[in-house]
Amino acid sequence: MAHFPKPGRGLTLLATALAAASLLYSPAAGALGLLEAYQAALKNDPTYRSAYYAGEAGKENRILGRSNLLPVVSASYNASQNRTTVSALHESVPRDYISRSSTIQLRQSLFNLDGYARYKQGAAQANYAASQFESQQQEVISRVVNAYFDVLYKGDLLALSKVERDVYIEQRKVNDRLFAKGEGTRTDMLESQARLDAAEAAVLEGQDALNNARTTLASIIGGDVGEPDRLVPDFDTRPADTLGFEAWKQIALERNPDIKTLVYGVEIARQEVNKSRSGHAPRVDFVATYGKSSADTVQTYNQDTTVRSLGVQINIPLYAGGGINAQTRQAVANQEKAKADLQVQTDKVLLELRKDYDALMSSVARIGALKKSVASSELLIKATEQSVKGGVRINLDVLNATQQLYVNKRDLAQARYNYLLNTLRMRSAAGTLSEADVREVAPYFRPAP
Repeated sequence: MAHFPKPGRGLTLLATALAAASLLYSPAAGALGLLEAYQAALKNDPTYRSAYYAGEAGKENRILGRSNLLPVVSASYNASQNRTTVSALHESVPRDYISRSSTIQLRQSLFNLDGYARYKQGAAQANYAASQFESQQQEVISRVVNAYFDVLYKGDLLALSKVERDVYIEQRKVNDRLFAKGEGTRTDMLESQARLDAAEAAVLEGQDALNNARTTLASIIGGDVGEPDRLVPDFDTRPADTLGFEAWKQIALERNPDIKTLVYGVEIARQEVNKSRSGHAPRVDFVATYGKSSADTVQTYNQDTTVRSLGVQINIPLYAGGGINAQTRQAVANQEKAKADLQVQTDKVLLELRKDYDALMSSVARIGALKKSVASSELLIKATEQSVKGGVRINLDVLNATQQLYVNKRDLAQARYNYLLNTLRMRSAAGTLSEADVREVAPYFRPAP
């Protein structure tokens, strides 16, 4: 903690302000933990709910595709009242009767290239939907953590703005006293007032930014944000990564859900080509029929008939106006597009992974440097206070040193947030981000005292 001069010579109000801001942003009761925010988002975030039901719908594609290879059983029944007149040898004979017919039929594909392609495509579509949902599961973690950290950081910025405003308030008071004693100038007073006015505007802007960040987090978790837990003061980085970038790259190529989604997209497009080409192939079905009819026609109005049949039905396409060839060429073009999209996504994921990996490695050194900077700023304040007592420095030097301390504390907090974000982003790019990672990070945050 910084040590401030004893009250006097205009520092009383500043000491009170700095004591209130000593923890940067110190919220009141109603703490919201990171894990609680994530669990609330799973229940209330509309984007996540939409992804969940899209995934549930996508699961059915596997069964829909398989149904093209399984038997189809259908049944029909018909009953009608008939009133007919039969004329023969100048004699008309009315006949009123009820005709009935019922049929049950089983159809099983024996050779159906279209059905087989739809079966393979249905499996790929189900896997596609599952990978998309997996991506959304990771995405909701990223959105919650980003929004949560943004609230904390915007609070830090607001606290720093208030400290800077209080510095200018004190500077204006010092200039006012100096002017009253004939030791200052009106220009110094006006300059201090101008800086104070700008600082007041910065405080208002910081409050708006904090409110917006809280609103964003509230929209994700579906309720009041309360007061997010604070990053523990003794937070430190974990041991450096021992896997190396190439190992992370291989994991990403195997597990990244966005890459897997487009891999399945290529398979879906490939089966679309097979479906189009199957328009030239014959289809062979096994057909079994059992039917009964009663008084089916006027000639058999007093007869019952039972038909049992087993057979093979062959449908051979001959000409479709060139549509099949056009559909095939279109499907091939879409397949090539899917391959290109996969390559684009792969390159994008690996690029982001490289950036996150490098940022994570450099953030460890940055946090260490900023910790030293904070410690140096605290020592500078002590030294400046002693110089003030010795008449070498003035109180404004203490104010400036204190302001620099809070700038360094803000930068250290931001570096720590970025370290945690880069850790989670790298795991997201690798496809391993899960609730376990949220549980791992959550203990670094605790309610403010």
